Amino acid sequence: MPKRIGKKTGPSQRQLRAGELIRHALVEMLQRETFREPALNGVSVTISEVRCSPDLKNASCFAAPLGGEHQADVIDALNKIAPYLRRLLGQKIEMKFTPALVFKSDETYSEAQRINRLLTQPKVAQDLKKIGD
Repeated sequence: MPKRIGKKTGPSQRQLRAGELIRHALVEMLQRETFREPALNGVSVTISEVRCSPDLKNASCFAAPLGGEHQADVIDALNKIAPYLRRLLGQKIEMKFTPALVFKSDETYSEAQRINRLLTQPKVAQDLKKIGD
């Protein structure tokens, strides 16, 4: 069957499954392991999403520290220990290749707070009240 050229369909079911498998394993490792990186000491890290490349050899992990404090330092520390996390990941999951991990800052929580602040402004709330009537 010929492939559709020019159609962007998003991630495959295989990519989504692999991403969730990796996310669950990473969350478990970050809860139980202790790391030498000072930026990770006593910090709870949330992994909100893992996106895998089509060949499953690379994974982008979207992370944020709980509370959002020192986010850049935590992401840098996670990228520093990414090879170690990859080795642990290879022991936890059963995949043909263990993907290379790249940690990126997750901005969804701060964006949701910004939108919430906008919606609670008196001028916007007044307009929303008119629409609801």
